[in-house]
Amino acid sequence: MGERFASWITSRIGAAVVLLSTVALSALVFLGSPDQPAAGPVTGLPEGRQSTRVTELRDRFPGGRAESALVVFERADAPLGDADRTAIETAQRTAAAVTHVGDVPPARFSDDGRAALLPVPFDAGLDAPTRNATVDELRAALRGTGSALPDGLTAQVTGGAAFGRDISAAFEGADVTLLAATAIVVALLLLVTYRSPFLWIVPLAVIGLGDQVTAKLLPWLGQLIGEPTDASIAGIVSVLVFGAGTDYALLLISRYREELRRTPDRRAALAAAVRAAGPAIVGSAGTVILALLTLLTAVLTSNRTLGLAAAAGVAVALVFGLVVLPAALAFLPRGAFWPLVPTVGSADSSATGIWARVAGIVGRHPRLVLAGATLVLAALSAGLLTTKIGLSQTEQFRTEVESVQAQDVLAAHFPAGSSQPLTVVANAAAADAVTATVRTTSGVAAVGKPEISTDGALVQLTAQLDHESGTPDADRTVTALRDGLAALDGAEALVGGQPAADLDQREANARDNAVVAPLVLGVVLLVLIVLLRSVVAPLLLLVTVVVSFAASLGAASLVFAALDIPALASSVPLLAFLFLVALGVDYNIFLVSRAREEAALRGDTRAGMLRALSATGGVITSAGVLLAAVFTVLGVLPVIVLTQLGIIVGVGVLLDTLLVRTLVVPALAMLLGERFWWPSRPSGRGPVNAPREPVAALLREADQHPAKATAGH
Repeated sequence: MGERFASWITSRIGAAVVLLSTVALSALVFLGSPDQPAAGPVTGLPEGRQSTRVTELRDRFPGGRAESALVVFERADAPLGDADRTAIETAQRTAAAVTHVGDVPPARFSDDGRAALLPVPFDAGLDAPTRNATVDELRAALRGTGSALPDGLTAQVTGGAAFGRDISAAFEGADVTLLAATAIVVALLLLVTYRSPFLWIVPLAVIGLGDQVTAKLLPWLGQLIGEPTDASIAGIVSVLVFGAGTDYALLLISRYREELRRTPDRRAALAAAVRAAGPAIVGSAGTVILALLTLLTAVLTSNRTLGLAAAAGVAVALVFGLVVLPAALAFLPRGAFWPLVPTVGSADSSATGIWARVAGIVGRHPRLVLAGATLVLAALSAGLLTTKIGLSQTEQFRTEVESVQAQDVLAAHFPAGSSQPLTVVANAAAADAVTATVRTTSGVAAVGKPEISTDGALVQLTAQLDHESGTPDADRTVTALRDGLAALDGAEALVGGQPAADLDQREANARDNAVVAPLVLGVVLLVLIVLLRSVVAPLLLLVTVVVSFAASLGAASLVFAALDIPALASSVPLLAFLFLVALGVDYNIFLVSRAREEAALRGDTRAGMLRALSATGGVITSAGVLLAAVFTVLGVLPVIVLTQLGIIVGVGVLLDTLLVRTLVVPALAMLLGERFWWPSRPSGRGPVNAPREPVAALLREADQHPAKATAGH
């Protein structure tokens, strides 16, 4: 079936059918794509946690789930004067006139007399776009001529609604920015790789169309799971589609170039390339898809949504890379490779170039190479000793935003937790005991007036903390408060609000780390066992990828320390682990699948591995550099989470490509020989009628041609 399929999609009629069907189906997806589902009150929150349940219960109170902003006034060099206080009263009236703003209470003045805090409550039930527009209108009104402030008096807006607005602003235009940056990076790297002014256009166009189809499919997935796929998920998926799809294209076209040197008929050569590269590409994509789907076991809804969306993106990349791309290539003449047009009988530089030289070094000194590579990985892993996890809310941005600046001013004059208080919900009968417990809990700065639910069964009160949400001190206060309230008989108290949600999300991420990471390893191991029909090789490959992840995280931690980024966001380690294990195994699959094919041809695992390293070194290195560059593009967005994810995955992919796949895995195969494939042995002939060079012959060949390069071949 594989041979018939490869022959059909590369035939004149089959290729035309594939391309026409792709255009028609893509048009249907573009025209029929629905809107994203609206974000619900608990979107992104962990299921079953106290903060999530409090958010759901707030609908039972008169104020509902109303959010608010805080206007922070400050005179940095002196106490507020009469003119300042008059201007603040004017600003109060200005804020009250903003659309969707409720009754604005008088401002609170700090003890040092240099700052004031003006709470601005919003109407209940505002959706995200309306809430963001209200924040924008409030900021514009405070800067308008009608509320001009005296010289030296500043006014900035912070609070939960303002933080949400600034996060949304960070992603405005992100799809265009990411697409443009990714396309430019991919185009430049493909141009360098193929060294052809024409050939790079075809894979870029095909994978670019696949990326846009995926983007239009995301709202369908959102409707299916009832959760919107937000801008951060869309950005990660876009990068993954471009990276994975281009990798598949590089592998296929590299094999096509090899076949063109053996086969006069270019369509027959293309069909042979699809048959030869197909199993490795399918196995690679299947591994990534199954690994991503393990996120469906996560308790964080955002992780589950990302897992499903990313798996769908890789599936689309597989179809476009292994079906649509060969159909497009079928209509191109050999001259598309100009100026380096492969002709029948022309020399294959991969057998005598720099990667053959590398293979020769590994073949002669496998123990020394393995020891050296292990020392490098161990040294980089030492960076884990400085790794910290957990960022406060003001540390989520790479650029200066108003909500963060205002929070810093607030923390200098008021309790740092004033901008985002806790919300406690309990049985109304225990209102007095709950209020007393909240007041006496260490770390609580102030407690608001209790509010009774519309049915009279529940009581709600707010508590301002001494410390900013997301900090260890705030976490300790939330934990202590929950413990104290749990000891009250009949109170059934729950603690929510942003500080509690931050803590619950970190704990949910810790749980997901403990559950998802072993599942990823198990899934990858099973796929490798089935694909390679071996036990030893899959176990060794999995160990190398895990060690590579540790080294990547350690190296990236040193980079973040140099950039003054104090810690990793709590969601980053799991996502980085998932992408690096799945994508890192990709390159090992490409190498080891070719090694098994070559070992079957030569009857010798060591010779097969050396030939595989020589043949695939250029294309896998190009693919790794490209994927690392594509993930680094995530850093164009001013959000720390995506910057960290892009850097860690970029570093990890380079380590997998240049060190693990190039040195560690071949050295292990050289040391183990036929035991590398235990309990099976490579047998049968592959699609290529290669000569049966022994190891010594391959090493002599590498010595004779040490200066030739193979990049892009």
